Amino acid sequence: MVNRGSVVPPWQQLAAILRAQIESGELAPGQRIPSVISLAQEYDLAPGTVRKAFGQLQQEGLIESRVGWGTFVKG
Repeated sequence: MVNRGSVVPPWQQLAAILRAQIESGELAPGQRIPSVISLAQEYDLAPGTVRKAFGQLQQEGLIESRVGWGTFVKG
């Protein structure tokens, strides 16, 4: 879960959670990642916070967005 009392911003915490799920294989290559809205509700975050986490993971080459399809783990 995201620790609101942490000095680490929530978007970085979420990116770390998703990164760990990708690296452990919990989210496998080609697998669709839950939607921004779904993750925002699950972690009690604003959609913009989730988008920022997605942006970080895209820069790292871990995920990719496909317009009209969603966001997927790169593989």
